[in-house]
Amino acid sequence: MRRSTGAVLGAAILLSGCSLTSDSLWPSLTGDEPAGKISETINVPPSRAELNRQPSYSAPPMAPSPSPNMAYSGQPTGTLVGQKVSQLRGELQVLKGQLGQQNGQLQQIRQTTTNNAQRYHGTVAAIGARLQLGTTPGNPILVNQWNAAQAELDRISGDIATMNSLANQIASNSSLAAYVLESARAAYGLTGAIDEDHRQLALLEDKTNRAVVLIDRLLSEINEDVARQTSYVAGERSNLTTLSSSIKNGEMHGSSLMTRSFNAAAPPPVYSTSSTPRRGFVAGGRQPLVVIRFDRPDVPYQQALYTAVSKTLQVRPEANFDLVAVTSNRGSASEQSMSQSTIKKHINGVLKSLMDMGLPASRISLSASSSRAAASNEVHIYIR
Repeated sequence: MRRSTGAVLGAAILLSGCSLTSDSLWPSLTGDEPAGKISETINVPPSRAELNRQPSYSAPPMAPSPSPNMAYSGQPTGTLVGQKVSQLRGELQVLKGQLGQQNGQLQQIRQTTTNNAQRYHGTVAAIGARLQLGTTPGNPILVNQWNAAQAELDRISGDIATMNSLANQIASNSSLAAYVLESARAAYGLTGAIDEDHRQLALLEDKTNRAVVLIDRLLSEINEDVARQTSYVAGERSNLTTLSSSIKNGEMHGSSLMTRSFNAAAPPPVYSTSSTPRRGFVAGGRQPLVVIRFDRPDVPYQQALYTAVSKTLQVRPEANFDLVAVTSNRGSASEQSMSQSTIKKHINGVLKSLMDMGLPASRISLSASSSRAAASNEVHIYIR
């Protein structure tokens, strides 16, 4: 009886020990400490793989290093120099805001100018294509297109005026930047400052120098744009004038005489627009470049005149031209007087044609002469 009682008590102890051990080994699903956890722990010897594993090291978190912006936008130090720094910092922020707005305005003006130039060249190309195929003199469709091209060119001129105004505004920022820079440098000499004040002054001086660089860059870009667009508009106005002359005649002459590329070429030939062959009139040993004989109404001399003058300017870009009105001294006095009256209208027409082709009036001189060999009124063009 005693043996059976002892065996029962021993089995109960073993079962209770197994229950406690299993409860302590399984984790709690709720995250709390398991109930009835014993205070003693069982030390399990590590495996060979765990013994060979290198220990991992995690560095402690480092304190963040102070950035220049933290010092630049630091709290006021309470000193007189600190108050000066706060005042100059506010003025610099205003300056940077103005520079940002002005840079945006410049980009917008550039985009507007590009759109106007594209519309202008599209209209001019349409006119040139119609003239290249040939059309009636003074075609009203081409006249309307020419007026539209003129309006687009006027818009580009307005963009240049806006650029000039913006350049003046950017230039005015230079004085404000110079004031902030000089004030920051002068603040170093004030008494009662601490190290933090001088640190913030140094950062303020650096940022002001960057603003000065931005101002100089903006001014340089906008001045280049103004110079380039001004030259472009001047050349295109001359081309429009030549294009107007082409529309009047119903045929394409070419680009303006003053906007052509001057490349070396062979000496210009002598052109004559009359169907009557005759030796060229020689004045002072010079051979005329062009001889226009008005021996019939509406002599079509414009294309030949343009070709001869343009070829001359390719060889001699600095060349000037003499227009000589030649009349016949044969016949009665009344016939000679009538010829002289008519030749004035002819030479003025040739002069206007050259100016419409883009040749400045300052490079053209007029004179008159008479010859017994002239069968009709003539206008001679000489290179000078």
